Amino acid sequence: MTNPGKVLRYDDGVRQPVRPGEKVPLKLSPRKRELILEHTLADDELTAALRGMPASSKASVYSFTLDDLEELMGYVAAEANHAKDKKLQNELDRLFERMEDVLQSYTDDGPAD
Repeated sequence: MTNPGKVLRYDDGVRQPVRPGEKVPLKLSPRKRELILEHTLADDELTAALRGMPASSKASVYSFTLDDLEELMGYVAAEANHAKDKKLQNELDRLFERMEDVLQSYTDDGPAD
């Protein structure tokens, strides 16, 4: 993440419990999907959900486990940190923050009801 001083605080009471390995939704615009597929080094296995659906002009919802989402975020952050183009860096930073919001909305630490 290019803004290491930013801390997002969440009360554990607002995190939705999920089972380990359960998938959570991530809504991506076509541009955000493209950023991941064309500008990160994430492998095909990790991006299979993004490749499995045909490209659309509307936002689509993809499903990831919390672990996969966190790993994908690492690729987005790495690309943002190494981007020479400021516009691309800003887009990747916003994508990272969006993904972080989703990740922080769930927890697999406790039992899911």
